[in-house]
Amino acid sequence: MPQSLAKILVHTVFSTKARRPFLRDQALREELHRYLGGILAHLDCQPIIAGGVEDHVHLLCALSRTCNAADMVKEVKRGSSLWLKTKGPDLRDFAWQNGYGIFSVGFSQVGTVKEYIAGQEEHHRKISFQDEFRQLLKRYEIEFDERYVWD
Repeated sequence: MPQSLAKILVHTVFSTKARRPFLRDQALREELHRYLGGILAHLDCQPIIAGGVEDHVHLLCALSRTCNAADMVKEVKRGSSLWLKTKGPDLRDFAWQNGYGIFSVGFSQVGTVKEYIAGQEEHHRKISFQDEFRQLLKRYEIEFDERYVWD
């Protein structure tokens, strides 16, 4: 086959360092989500939706056939962190947590995951980020040690 083709969908989740609520401002958060989509597009990782609340982000995208998951997350976090630090004096100390979660998504699940990400504000009126992340890890049968999940 002379051409390489791929459609690998992933749901990525990461938090601000120590889950500090840097992203309380709705307008800034929406601008950040668009910016994250721009970084993904620049990496040829088709953005589908970005969302989240004041202390974390969810991304749904299709990985480029030439970009691995770790490099995608590294570039998204690096670029958005640098950008956020220019948005005001209260964001000079902004940082993302070191880790992240990334989960495969079947094509038939795209609609459900999009709704889930779009509904983050409502979702987090009922459940904390930590409990949400634990649920994702359990759903994907990822073994983890609480001592090393949070920073």
